[in-house]
Amino acid sequence: MNNRNNALLLFSKFPRPGKVKTRLTTLKDGVFSPEDAAELYEAMLLDVVDVCMAAFAQLEKAAAARRGDSPLCSLGSLGSLGSEPGADATGAPSDTYELVISVAPAEDIEPMRTLIAEECTTPFTVTFITDAGTSFDEHYNDAFAQVWQRGADCILSMGADMPALTVDDVVRGFEALHELDANDAGGIVLAPDQEMGVSIIGWTKSTAFDHNGVFYNPTGLTVLPAYIAKARDARIDAIYLPPVPDVDTMADLMHNVTLVEALGYCAVCGRGMAPVHTMAKLEDLGIDEVRVMPNALMDPREAIDALDT
Repeated sequence: MNNRNNALLLFSKFPRPGKVKTRLTTLKDGVFSPEDAAELYEAMLLDVVDVCMAAFAQLEKAAAARRGDSPLCSLGSLGSLGSEPGADATGAPSDTYELVISVAPAEDIEPMRTLIAEECTTPFTVTFITDAGTSFDEHYNDAFAQVWQRGADCILSMGADMPALTVDDVVRGFEALHELDANDAGGIVLAPDQEMGVSIIGWTKSTAFDHNGVFYNPTGLTVLPAYIAKARDARIDAIYLPPVPDVDTMADLMHNVTLVEALGYCAVCGRGMAPVHTMAKLEDLGIDEVRVMPNALMDPREAIDALDT
């Protein structure tokens, strides 16, 4: 195989008020209006797309360094060359990268295409599809099937509500897939979220795997152990990636606020990439930092410190 097609499959919704992040709104148990929650989701989505583009550039730069030439951005559909065809000096395939954004329902594809075109710099190919089914399992299977049919050799998938996603997370994901691609039976990669689920999941084309029984597990397993149980039963190789938290509840959001603040400061120091859209929206909402009541409780150390030693 001289060329390897890599797809990052991003599951998303168009940021329509009342249709996204409703658990953050007063419609449920949150504090935000549906409009603010939708704008926050849009900000997270745009940051995730920006991270994916930066990761693709880093991956191509590394491949170019191995070849000893300059990287070229992929300009066509999946299978178009992002670099000169043929293996690099290490004998590895030449890799191309494409972002596939899956949007449901189908009528939201064009609004999403317009949003991404207007708000993101996307030098790599961005393709829009819609996924269908009667359950999350079926929706995920349908989207994966469409991307395989487009010629993908490796798929890394994630959601769009992860403002703390880093370039390194995406790069590590594809590097792990490439490691597994050397196996005839392939393998899966997965990163946990903060609540027994997964935030990133992917596998190679040769891997006999699917999402059946994961989101609707008949024995009550949550998503992460359900994926592991499927891999164990099928004796499929797996690589564990560092956890990446997403945002579903107010508690999730508060945790991510602290992460976003940290990422922003590290970016000022020249270390990494700031989630600028999310930072701006959190500041607009007045929740760009998290504080709790001071805790006066402490361990009673007097007796310990007073002991003769």
